[in-house]
Amino acid sequence: MANSATPQISRNMALRIGLAARAVPDLKPAQMLAVLEDAVGLPPRQAKLKKLGIDRLRTASGGVLSGAGRDALKAALSILKGETELPEDAVKPEVQAYRDGDMPGSLRVACASNGREDLDGHFGSCLHFLIYQVSGDELRLIAVRPCDPSEREGDKNAYRASLIADCQLVYVASIGGPAAAKVVRAGVHPIKFPLGGNAPDILRDLQGVIATAPPPWLAKAMGRAPEFHIETEVGA
Repeated sequence: MANSATPQISRNMALRIGLAARAVPDLKPAQMLAVLEDAVGLPPRQAKLKKLGIDRLRTASGGVLSGAGRDALKAALSILKGETELPEDAVKPEVQAYRDGDMPGSLRVACASNGREDLDGHFGSCLHFLIYQVSGDELRLIAVRPCDPSEREGDKNAYRASLIADCQLVYVASIGGPAAAKVVRAGVHPIKFPLGGNAPDILRDLQGVIATAPPPWLAKAMGRAPEFHIETEVGA
């Protein structure tokens, strides 16, 4: 079993596991989780899921899925690998009303996400950006900005940077150098958070920093053009 140091399964992946289990008759989500633990380890990583095939799925966890039909297993794999779109109401969280001036002294922060309020996205491939207004004593989700898949054919990094150009910070699970350069040129400070997690929980740490004494890089993000420097966490 996964130990306490293992990152938690994101809400998006948990949802996919549940839907994948539903695609196989008489299979419970806990059984699908056990299959994945044996086949690819927990938490399931996209790189390993991409390599997972039907034959391995059948034999994992003592052959729990050995009697399942090929079509059902194919559908389950498609869901797990992210090849099947999740229902929109399962992916997008509810936003709160916000008007300029509602939260004096606050920052606008984007989080790269693939579902609900998870910070689990790569800058160049996430499904959407969660937009939060963050002050020392309040945290508000004010928008969810979807990424248009058709933009993959153009300058994807510039397009995505334009989606968050009104933010001071962007949290991502990962981001490449060229993309980071585009983000910084848009006036946004990128912060890598490789382990990911629940976005509001992560941003509460930022609230504590805002409420006390922000480090120089955060002070710049709050009032001046950021320098080209990718942080790995808020306190770095």
